[in-house]
Amino acid sequence: MLDLMGGGWNNIVSGVIFAYLTLAQGFNPAIAGGIAAAGRIVDCIWNLFLGLITDNFYHTKLGQKFGRRHFFMLLGLVLFACVFPLFWINSTSAAYYLAVYIAMEIIIAMMIVPWECLPTEMTRDYTLRTTLSGSRMVISATGTALVFLILAALKQANNPNSYLIAGIAWTVLFVVAIAISTFGTWERPLTEEFIKELESRPKQSVGGFLKESINGYVDTFKNQAFRTHLAVYLLSFTGKDFYSTLLPTFIVCCISGAGESWPWTFQAMSILGIPMTIWCAKLMISHGPKFLFRLSYVSILIAMVAYVGVWALKIHNPFWIFLIVSILYQCGRATLEFTPWNLFPFMPDVDYIMTRGDRAGLYASVMTFFRKSTGAIATWVAGILLEFTGYKADTMKNFQTTPHNVQVGIVLVFFLGTSILIAWALWMSRRIYLDRETHGILKAEIERLEAGGSKADVTPEARKIAEELTGHPYEKLWPDLDKNGLPIEKI
Repeated sequence: MLDLMGGGWNNIVSGVIFAYLTLAQGFNPAIAGGIAAAGRIVDCIWNLFLGLITDNFYHTKLGQKFGRRHFFMLLGLVLFACVFPLFWINSTSAAYYLAVYIAMEIIIAMMIVPWECLPTEMTRDYTLRTTLSGSRMVISATGTALVFLILAALKQANNPNSYLIAGIAWTVLFVVAIAISTFGTWERPLTEEFIKELESRPKQSVGGFLKESINGYVDTFKNQAFRTHLAVYLLSFTGKDFYSTLLPTFIVCCISGAGESWPWTFQAMSILGIPMTIWCAKLMISHGPKFLFRLSYVSILIAMVAYVGVWALKIHNPFWIFLIVSILYQCGRATLEFTPWNLFPFMPDVDYIMTRGDRAGLYASVMTFFRKSTGAIATWVAGILLEFTGYKADTMKNFQTTPHNVQVGIVLVFFLGTSILIAWALWMSRRIYLDRETHGILKAEIERLEAGGSKADVTPEARKIAEELTGHPYEKLWPDLDKNGLPIEKI
């Protein structure tokens, strides 16, 4: 349920904030992009430490009472309810929006990072994790649809306070969803043995903690399955960011006869992501992630060509054409968002056979850090490129007032920014090897080793899968541990 907020917020960041700051508040695109980029950069620094903090929070009294993940979710819930509505108040100060936006990103990360670890902690089973993640993605698609449906309805009604009213409605929805996840999930039990093991470890200085943190982030890139997964994830989600950021500008400024409510109506077609996500959950088990990646990316590329084709042919009032094209795009987008996050809970298992460590929070932190970094860069670059086209937010509000050369620039940024990144992700996805079958073999090998099995008795199939996923010789996997439970020899 928390991903009602997670999915909704990500689409607010990529699809609403830029348009809100340019079309509604009158900031030029470079300033609007800079606000989004600066806020996410600060948030990225925070995310670098948050995963490890939650991983190790169970040795504190608060962690033992509320849980190492759930404490941060509960604190974030309270802070979110207070801060989120403030962003939608009219202001002429860029500093005001920057300060509130930074606060929102920090608070939301405080909930998202520990929450992303829960599927890994709740079960190891591939099918059960897929069910959990699939359910999560249905809720995410619902959150995305509600965000745009609410805003589209208010814009269609020509409400002068549409963004403020939408912000208050989003706050209520998100707070309810966060509360359900906070009080309705569980994490690994804190046994006495687990706590004693933690307390036996030597205390670290701040410098030592920072060094270990950096080494941990570097370690994740030794995981071949994770490297490929991260590349596909970042390329595709950044391409999606370009689409969401620039769609309102493209439609309002370049399409003859378009209304201001059109972009939000087309984005509201994300409601089709709900049945699409349910279908994807079945395809994830029956066909695997590689098939879903291809299905998603090809659909999006076809939609992008259709958007530009309508502009090039100068079709007047193409609402129904865009509606059909948007349905195709939103089905592809739902698949794009579903697949990487259904693969993610299995990445710590690959790391586990490499290190014998419980580092789900570390991987969640790295994923979130790079996702927000690329999201910040995408919005910032989009704003700068729009500035170069000659676009001015306070004077170019519709097709009739936008010069043709500016339209050409907007179309090129919109089309190329999205299409190049999606095509690159499609090419990279051919190297995805982790699926139900390979994870089952890996899990069986881990369970055999945990039961005291000898590495010398590994089957040829298990050896091949383990080496293919980790990118390392089998002999270097499953290292011996010292008295503190740390690997004697690292990869």
